[in-house]
Amino acid sequence: MPSGCFMLFLLESTADMPDITPSIIQHVASLAHIPLTPAEEKLFAQGFTTTMKVVDQLNSVDVQHIEPLHQVTGLWNVLRDDEVDASRMFTQEQVCMNAHQSHNGYIVVEQILDQK
Repeated sequence: MPSGCFMLFLLESTADMPDITPSIIQHVASLAHIPLTPAEEKLFAQGFTTTMKVVDQLNSVDVQHIEPLHQVTGLWNVLRDDEVDASRMFTQEQVCMNAHQSHNGYIVVEQILDQK
């Protein structure tokens, strides 16, 4: 089954859909490079089948006259302006005083990336 087909498979109504099998779970897990044991495949297959049955119940609810809800808090633009608070700033000298090792005003750390 091509990877895009699985998503279409999930998006369609589940009324006539057979249970999700361990082989389907195995296929999706291989696409995501997630190793699963046969027991885990069976467990996930049962769980996804249950989930899809709940989704089918939700699909049967008449929402034709319900306006879409985009957010529930009522808050508007809760982000703050990005302003510098000088009272909370350290000087370069203060920062280097707390560093394990420094050189000429810079913090020295061990190399973590290899150069090729």
